[in-house]
Amino acid sequence: MTLTPIAENHREPLRAACAADRDIWTIYSTCLVDEFFDPQFDLKLAGGSQFAYAVLDANTVVGCTSWYNIDAANRAVSIGYTYLAPAVRGGDFNLALKGLMIGHAWACGFQRIHFDVDTRNTRSIAAIRKLGGQQEGVLRRNKTTWTGFVRDTAVLSLLPGEASDALMPWLRANR
Repeated sequence: MTLTPIAENHREPLRAACAADRDIWTIYSTCLVDEFFDPQFDLKLAGGSQFAYAVLDANTVVGCTSWYNIDAANRAVSIGYTYLAPAVRGGDFNLALKGLMIGHAWACGFQRIHFDVDTRNTRSIAAIRKLGGQQEGVLRRNKTTWTGFVRDTAVLSLLPGEASDALMPWLRANR
């Protein structure tokens, strides 16, 4: 698995990866299929407050993820806008991905990793808890998604020393 800053050459492979599970987008705040793909991809390319990565399995683009809400003064960063194609979901692939993102954030001096997840996305909440993430609460009706749904957002975080036993091998491997 490799993370690489998102670039124009990832556009079509990511479009195909995102189309592999058209039903999942209803629980995401943004959409990366159909007419929604190009505007969202262009935002990822532009950077700004989001540093987006293409996720590759061997040489195949299988998803994307981002650092966002980068707050260097408070040594905090959010990880999110993550999508993985069904073929690589679950198992160790997501642990390896998050191990890279979290390990690099800690190596850069960040002390708080923050995750915002639609409460309907129980799979992602469970995956973050598997990393050692602690749920801090729920922001009720705080975000309108691309479908117009007003969601509740689970707020989770991970601090140094809280990484789960499942995450530790990936953190050690990426030092």
